Amino acid sequence: MIKLLKVSAVLVIAGLASACATTNAVEELRTELRTEINAVQSQVTTATSQASVSANNAAASAATATAEASRAADAAEATNAKLDRLLNKTMMK
Repeated sequence: MIKLLKVSAVLVIAGLASACATTNAVEELRTELRTEINAVQSQVTTATSQASVSANNAAASAATATAEASRAADAAEATNAKLDRLLNKTMMK
């Protein structure tokens, strides 16, 4: 009977020790997961910021291209008007 009590006590202590080790392991995993989640959130924030900057740069480039195209269209229209006047002047002679 005493031998059975000793074995039972050893098993209970081993069970408690393994439960503590498991709890510690779970806490370590939670800590690692929190660290990884924070790293991923940081990467998402950085990517979002870079995407926003790229979008702003693209919008500025598009605005510049639109302005240049408008100036080119105005210049072409002025040239056509000059040519029309020249043609009309030549035909009047």
